[in-house]
Amino acid sequence: MYRAETRGVVVTVEPAFSEDRSSPDAGAYFWTYTIEIANTGAETVQLINRRWLIVDASGKTFEVRGPGVVGEQPVLGPGEAFRYTSGVPLATPSGMMSGSYEMATASGERFHAAIPAFSLDSPYVKPTIN
Repeated sequence: MYRAETRGVVVTVEPAFSEDRSSPDAGAYFWTYTIEIANTGAETVQLINRRWLIVDASGKTFEVRGPGVVGEQPVLGPGEAFRYTSGVPLATPSGMMSGSYEMATASGERFHAAIPAFSLDSPYVKPTIN
C-alpha cells in the first residue's frame, strides 16, 4: 500500500495487476487501483479536480486531468473517507503513476493533496541481471 498526507487529507493506493483484462501477447496490460481519501483534519474538504501522471516502462508519459473521480466530487467532513476503484491500461508490462487532487475547504481555499507515486508491476516484467 502507498500513502501520502497533505493538510490532513490522507490518500492511500492499492494497485493490482489485472490478469483477466490483460493480453501480454498483444502488448496490452491492465491494472486496477483502489484509492481511499480520508479526511483526518478538522475542516470539511471537497475533491474538485484530479491530475494524473502515468509513465510506462518505455518512458512515455501521459497526463490525465479532469473534474472529480469516477464521476463524483465527494465532500468529506472530519473523520470521513471516500473509496473508489479505477483502472489503467499500458502497452508495457510495468509503469508508474502519481498525481494530485485539487481540494477545496468549506471557506473556498484550494490546495493540492498528493497522490503517492506507485508502481504498476506485472508478472511479465523480466528481471535484469548485471
